[in-house]
Amino acid sequence: MKVTVHIDGGSRGNPGPAAAAFVLDDAAGNRLAAKAFVLGKTTNNVAEYTALLRALEAANALGAMDVAVFSDSELLVRQLTGLYKVKSDLIRPLYEQVNDLREQFDCFSIRHIMREQNKEADRLVNEALDAGRDIEEGAAKPQKKIRLGVLISGGGRTMMNILDCIKCRELNAEIAVVISSLSTVAGVNKARNAGLPVKVIRRKDYPEVDAFSEQIAKELDAAKVDLVVQGGWLCLWKIPPQYESRVMNIHPALLPSFGGKGMWGHHVHEAVLAAGCKVSGCTVHFCTNEYDRGPIIVQRTCPVADDDTPDTLAERVFEQECIAYPQAIRWFAEGRLQVEGNRARVLQTAGQSVR
Repeated sequence: MKVTVHIDGGSRGNPGPAAAAFVLDDAAGNRLAAKAFVLGKTTNNVAEYTALLRALEAANALGAMDVAVFSDSELLVRQLTGLYKVKSDLIRPLYEQVNDLREQFDCFSIRHIMREQNKEADRLVNEALDAGRDIEEGAAKPQKKIRLGVLISGGGRTMMNILDCIKCRELNAEIAVVISSLSTVAGVNKARNAGLPVKVIRRKDYPEVDAFSEQIAKELDAAKVDLVVQGGWLCLWKIPPQYESRVMNIHPALLPSFGGKGMWGHHVHEAVLAAGCKVSGCTVHFCTNEYDRGPIIVQRTCPVADDDTPDTLAERVFEQECIAYPQAIRWFAEGRLQVEGNRARVLQTAGQSVR
């Protein structure tokens, strides 16, 4: 389980009346806990460390193994990353307790952010100071899981990456159905072994693309799918009106370059190397009824090495795919994607444009 933590501590007087607070969210952004504690008379630095201690205790109690902490205290962050020494006798015991706690997690990171990026924790500190008492806000009501329909034509690596993100609670989703265009590919067995419902719909079993597409839509409808994600899907199908801007694809290059019919898998990486590109990457986009067209949602890049082969480049690109696709799915689930013509805008929050 991965969690993100925002912490803050404040003292009105330094030393003076002080409080500490933390806000703890899961990887999908769902609020797990938000608490503030009145500390009596102490310093800002003690309050900051106390906030971190309480946050780590809460994360440990929830069973988190991967913790990412954000603090607007530059001193605390620099001390915990080894850039500053701890000289204060008041802080040293707290510093040592934090280091003991952080060892209990498989992964721990801490990063400095600006105060305006830490509004929730800052708000809780001030509310506790104003009220003169501890404050605990209940966990937010869990958001409804988004239902995914995954389309595959091969080994199912993208499908398994998405499933891993769901299991690690990085995606608040469930795979409602897997549709394969081939019956003998490895992805079918992987899906079945994972307990996922699988439907095989082969293009060659249908006399025309319309009938093929209708059967795909029928299975998606039956599974009550919210979003369709193509993961190594190689068949063009006619997307019906009810799935407009609800079908995503990931392409192993930076579209619009190296896309189109026949450009899939190693064919793409071979073309990138033949063109002498210094940078490649991946593109997640909404699908239309043309190969590799449609509004681009997110792109991630990676370098192309002089000694790359299609295999080595493919692995480097896939590392970026494993980040980009879950990100695009999260944005969709949060209602943060707005399609305008051939552009997909990412909103800071639902209804508020940021780019």
